[in-house]
Amino acid sequence: MTAVVAAGDAEYSSVAERLGIKPDMVVQEIGWDEDVDDDLRAAIEEHIGGDLLDEDADEVIDVVLLWWREDDGDLVDAIMDARSPLDENGIIWVLTPKTGQPGHVEPSEIAEAVPTVGLAQTSNISVGPNWSGTKLVSPKSKSKQR
Repeated sequence: MTAVVAAGDAEYSSVAERLGIKPDMVVQEIGWDEDVDDDLRAAIEEHIGGDLLDEDADEVIDVVLLWWREDDGDLVDAIMDARSPLDENGIIWVLTPKTGQPGHVEPSEIAEAVPTVGLAQTSNISVGPNWSGTKLVSPKSKSKQR
């Protein structure tokens, strides 16, 4: 039994790394509800060595985890709110229920919201049995690419 738990912990820990989360980063969580993946949350907290900050935090944020479901409202507004305390190199992960799960969000809805808020969508990953993540970052300007 312990091997299964340890394997699960390692799996979630590697998901934290795939999310670009490093120890001591400031990670904010928005949209928490009863349906979120608590194993993922716990693995991220262990990985950063601290608690996830809630929606009312006023620190500069390295990574935002935005749990988002179909009926949560206006995604553009939510991303704009999530973006305001974000470090200039920060990342927003829009975490949505996978296809077939209650609250599933069509990928096209995220794709349509992203340019409106001035961000770029870079990747999608599975973050657990019921959740997927879409990575949003600030687009690199021409002068920064040189």
